[in-house]
Amino acid sequence: MIWLSSIAAGLLVACVSWVGSFTFLIKPAVLNRYLSFFISFSVGILLGDAFLHLIPEAIDQTGDPEKVLTFVLYGIFGFFVLEKLVRWHHHHSHHGHLHPPEENPPKALVKMNLFGDAMHNFIDGMLIAGSFMASPLAGITTTFAIIVHEIPQEIGDVGALIYGGLSPRKALWYNFLSALTCVLGVIFLLTVGYGFEEDTVYFMPLAAGAFIYVATSDLIPELHRKSAGFKHQFVQALLLSFGLLVIYAIIVLENKFVALFINL
Repeated sequence: MIWLSSIAAGLLVACVSWVGSFTFLIKPAVLNRYLSFFISFSVGILLGDAFLHLIPEAIDQTGDPEKVLTFVLYGIFGFFVLEKLVRWHHHHSHHGHLHPPEENPPKALVKMNLFGDAMHNFIDGMLIAGSFMASPLAGITTTFAIIVHEIPQEIGDVGALIYGGLSPRKALWYNFLSALTCVLGVIFLLTVGYGFEEDTVYFMPLAAGAFIYVATSDLIPELHRKSAGFKHQFVQALLLSFGLLVIYAIIVLENKFVALFINL
């Protein structure tokens, strides 16, 4: 069941790459304006999943808050190192930008884009598999959080590939193929992870650290750059809060469902 759920979740995340096709239907100015609202919702989802679900759940299962918080730091530092290794921040820090920085040669951008995206999706796949190994709810909420923050990223990725010289059709297909490494990440962890079942709970704080890093290091600064007047900033704050409420509602409903099941 864990294999089926994890692979299905990995495929679902990979299919999100096709959302980049919307790049061709929306004017860049309109897309850049309203994409910040979706990024705001993404921040709420990521922080809510990290602080309201993954970290408390890991502490509850292990009874060791210090070790859980240490793994949160590992997750934050790990994603910092990952971005440094890739040496390019297009995955998160350029959300909403359809064109990458001018100083990067277009042809080199295509290779860097695909390589970085493949690495990132492989890590996402490992986080998904590790979360499902810890608990079904952890797997579901982690997958949901990844999908939400992948949507604006994929739109930017397709735009960067087109800017690098690929045709729209090739850009979509290449982006999808790089996204399939998410499934490879799932398979890799499920293959090597068994035998360490007791330690899989620590993938939850690792995922939490990754989500905190993405939200605070890349997405929130992007929102500050895109703020345009009080009304715009108010809507951003409102949607961020809504993302937090969505995660909270999922947790409350799950607890009620478990209580109902126990009482049957």
